[in-house]
Amino acid sequence: MERALKKTAMIRARTTSKVKKEAEKVFDQLGLSPTEAINLFYHQVSLRHGLPFAVEIPNELTRKTFAKTDRNEEVIDAANASELFKKLGI
Repeated sequence: MERALKKTAMIRARTTSKVKKEAEKVFDQLGLSPTEAINLFYHQVSLRHGLPFAVEIPNELTRKTFAKTDRNEEVIDAANASELFKKLGI
């Protein structure tokens, strides 16, 4: 049984301090330590025989949209959904 086995394998990874801080805030809200979150991810990958979420290559429209927002073009600021829908005329 896997649970009875001693945990001896080490996983090392590097990320930015911003990503680490933001992720650890989420883990804390979920009551998970970073180690528990990594183990959860690995278990899900193992169970699903793949990533536990969709990973897709963006299409041309999505790439163009990302490029525009990176340049701060065609970005609409709104305080809430109602204001956004009003600005969009929806």
